[in-house]
Amino acid sequence: PQKTAFHRSQTLGYKNGFAFSRLPTVGVGGERLYVNQLSQAELDGLSNQRPALTYGPAKRPPPPPFVPAYVTFDKKILRFDAYFQEDVPLSAEERYRIRQVVIYYFLEDDSMYVIEPVVHNSALPQGKHIRRHRVPKNDRGDHYHWKDLNRGMNITMYGRTYRIVDCDRFTQVFLESQGIELNPPEKMPSDPYTELRRMPEHTYVTPSDFDQLKQFLTYDKQVLRFYATWDDTNNMFGEIRSYIIHYYLADGTVEVREVYKPNDGRDPFPVMIRRQRLPKTFVDKKKTFPSCVLEISDQEVLEWYTAKDFAVGKSTTLLGRTFFIYDCDEFTRNFYRDKFGITDFQPVPIKKKPPEKIPQVIPPYNGFGILEDSLQNCFSLFPKPPQKDIIKMLENDHKVLRYQVALESPNPEDRKRRFILSYFLSNDMISIYEPPVRNSGIIGGKYLGKTRVAKPGSTTENITYYEPSDFTIGSTIEVFGHRFVITDADEHVLNYMESNAESFPVATLQSLRDHFRSRQAAKETASSDIPMLGSSNQQLDALIVQVQEELKLHKHLNNKNIQEAFLQCDKDGSGILDKPRFVALCNSLNVPTNAVLLNKV
Repeated sequence: PQKTAFHRSQTLGYKNGFAFSRLPTVGVGGERLYVNQLSQAELDGLSNQRPALTYGPAKRPPPPPFVPAYVTFDKKILRFDAYFQEDVPLSAEERYRIRQVVIYYFLEDDSMYVIEPVVHNSALPQGKHIRRHRVPKNDRGDHYHWKDLNRGMNITMYGRTYRIVDCDRFTQVFLESQGIELNPPEKMPSDPYTELRRMPEHTYVTPSDFDQLKQFLTYDKQVLRFYATWDDTNNMFGEIRSYIIHYYLADGTVEVREVYKPNDGRDPFPVMIRRQRLPKTFVDKKKTFPSCVLEISDQEVLEWYTAKDFAVGKSTTLLGRTFFIYDCDEFTRNFYRDKFGITDFQPVPIKKKPPEKIPQVIPPYNGFGILEDSLQNCFSLFPKPPQKDIIKMLENDHKVLRYQVALESPNPEDRKRRFILSYFLSNDMISIYEPPVRNSGIIGGKYLGKTRVAKPGSTTENITYYEPSDFTIGSTIEVFGHRFVITDADEHVLNYMESNAESFPVATLQSLRDHFRSRQAAKETASSDIPMLGSSNQQLDALIVQVQEELKLHKHLNNKNIQEAFLQCDKDGSGILDKPRFVALCNSLNVPTNAVLLNKV
């Protein structure tokens, strides 16, 4: 009862990284052991021993654990080297072809897999021949087993016969451990056509009179640099292009590189001629010798390009293209000065022809939209809206000058039509509105939307628009082929022009003042009840002058036609017409009738 510790001693330990078991030295709670401890193996042996007389026969030990075949043979593969012969019936160079394959046998599930190693540039579909599965052996349902495979034998799978010539080391050890006697390995045959295509080994013969190794060691990493141009202006879209010619002293090769500039519109392929030996003079060829060869050897070339063939100020033809050398670098100058004694290295100035300026032809205005807006399509692929005068728009916002205009037309019905012309000072646009008149037969409303109206004779290069200074009483304006005569204006027009008198001509301002002065006088006369006194010739002459001045404001009137019409109405020749007939005749002739002057007459 007084015992408080019940822990057991440790019987498992590690030594040099390996686990092992040991006997306990003390009992539970650290008590002393008075008997020898037995190992687990000894205890198992004692558990299986029973006295035959007391307990009967001893029990048999349990069988070892079962391990399935797919665990035992997992990742264990037999590899055989084989080949098959393929007939080539339609070829004059070969009658058959030898194709090498590898046969894999998987021990875990008795499946097979045939693959042909890929040969570069063989033009044959290679790779997997038979996918991994159990390959049938005959028509009775049997499948190939690893016992059926051996070296030096033929195996037929799906109508194709394979000859097994060898196997790897693991396959040999496995088959021998299973009691199979392997045949001796055979040599893998080679393909006749592949041997025919195999290039013979090149033999290099170094001339005894020239040491290339010495040249390489002496001039290694030493390059002559020349600056040249190629003139291609004779061809269509040709130009003068800049190049750099490199001559490598180590092996006598030449390289031509093109000089590219930012945003020149060319693809980045700087190397025009790769580094190679360039022929200067060819051997006299026969007529049967091909004009184009893949490689040029010393047998076809009589002379190659060397350093003495390049000089500043001279032209050099490389592969049919003529380059003009105009300068070189400092190392090249020193090399020619020491090697050849040349001292004249004056650079040749290159004058490029200035590009021909093509004048931009602006097409005529087609009448759609505003001219400035339509003109942007001629300047850019993505047109931008024309710039606006923001200051002018803010200062003249909601400021409109209104005029009354009459249509000048040979049609009598159109002469009686009256319009309201609005001029917007913020953007210099004009709109025309026709007030509806009942029983006139003409639908009123908007006659012209807001737009800028150009003066007659304007062109797309030099265009002028109508301005407020062009609108005087009695003046004629042409709007897209229609002529209008200004007959009246708002008092706001006179007030605006007087407040900005420095911006308008004196004639325009005086015209409006005279018009409003005469209208004011007429109002005062009409409003007064005092009749006109006197009938002297002086008053009559003044009235006649006033009527003539009023008629002069309307230049579209034909005085001859008016006179003939009045004479026809005066049938008795008395020279007198009553007022209703007079007013009706004036309206039919589109003659403006001022109420004040009419009363005076």
